Amino acid sequence: MRSIMHANHLHLLLPFALPAAADAATALHDIRSPALDRLIARATLVERVIGEDFQRTLPHERWIARQFGALSTDSGASAAAAADEAPLAPYMLRADGGEPGDATWACVQPVHVRIAHDHLVLIDPASLELSDEEASALLAVARPLIEELGVRIEAPKPTRWYLSGEGFGTLAGASPLRASGRNIEIWLPHEAHSGERSRAWMKLQNEVQMAWFQHPVNEEAREARGLPAVNSIWFHAQGAARPVHSPFARVFSDAAATRGLAMTAGVPSAAPPASFGGFGALIGKPGDADAASASSQSALVELDPFSAPFIEQDWARWNASFAALEDNWFAPALAALESGALAELGLTLCGDTGSVTLGITRSDLRKFWRRRVLASLFIE
Repeated sequence: MRSIMHANHLHLLLPFALPAAADAATALHDIRSPALDRLIARATLVERVIGEDFQRTLPHERWIARQFGALSTDSGASAAAAADEAPLAPYMLRADGGEPGDATWACVQPVHVRIAHDHLVLIDPASLELSDEEASALLAVARPLIEELGVRIEAPKPTRWYLSGEGFGTLAGASPLRASGRNIEIWLPHEAHSGERSRAWMKLQNEVQMAWFQHPVNEEAREARGLPAVNSIWFHAQGAARPVHSPFARVFSDAAATRGLAMTAGVPSAAPPASFGGFGALIGKPGDADAASASSQSALVELDPFSAPFIEQDWARWNASFAALEDNWFAPALAALESGALAELGLTLCGDTGSVTLGITRSDLRKFWRRRVLASLFIE
């Protein structure tokens, strides 16, 4: 491989790459990742964040918000509230083509809530397979109901809406993937300071639910395809945009929040390449003005093949995702470290409550006495 990345620093952000310790034996069954094993064994531990069972945001959301300085500096906020903060909606709106200004925004997504024996369960929104056409039809019905309540709505993407209204105050909502598969009762929006349920949100949610009941999108199109009805909306990520800064010269991610933060910070962003080789080609493309400045700085690559199998506890598919990353990213990154083409590799592996960040340099690879194993990173 050509040394096109001399002195470059690469950081890989991997949401849902760390199951809970209770799932470790199942998750690690038949896993084969010699390159990752060596990287983890020799790495320096930069940070270990132990989350809590009932935090509403996800570790990778909190990590990216901290890295870009998107968190509030309000001294009146409690430490517990600050530790669970990830006000990413305005940056998501920007990535989706809107302009948040200085208003407070929340992201709202159409979802399916399933009736269990004695409670309601949210299913992963990605599993809805909701088309843009279906989402647009549902939005056309919901928009006037939302606006009648004095709530501003922007929907640059049919499946992801953004709401701003004084009635929502300081509502705290839970990330959809934090609540997916669980009883939704404790994850519903509440006032961050008082813990009280929001009447404004409950009214809006009920209006939309009634309007969608027996809607043709649900009763005809989706039922015919054996798909769950879109029967509710989910509120999360509320916050106002702040000036942010990027510790990375380039950002590669499919996540709207990460791309929006990069845009706000004024750094180039793009979809992640399929492999480490593709990453090297992107930052080393001849004639690319950005490549020269990026070559001696760091790039963030967010890779997310783990979310769906993690939420579904499909550990065979989760293992297969690790195998693909081993071939496409870990092994070639290790080779680049060994050759000096890559100066440093950072790894942030996240679960649904905590995260671990590691740093590996070429000299670290020679520290044979380090013996850390993947299982030691799993979150209790």
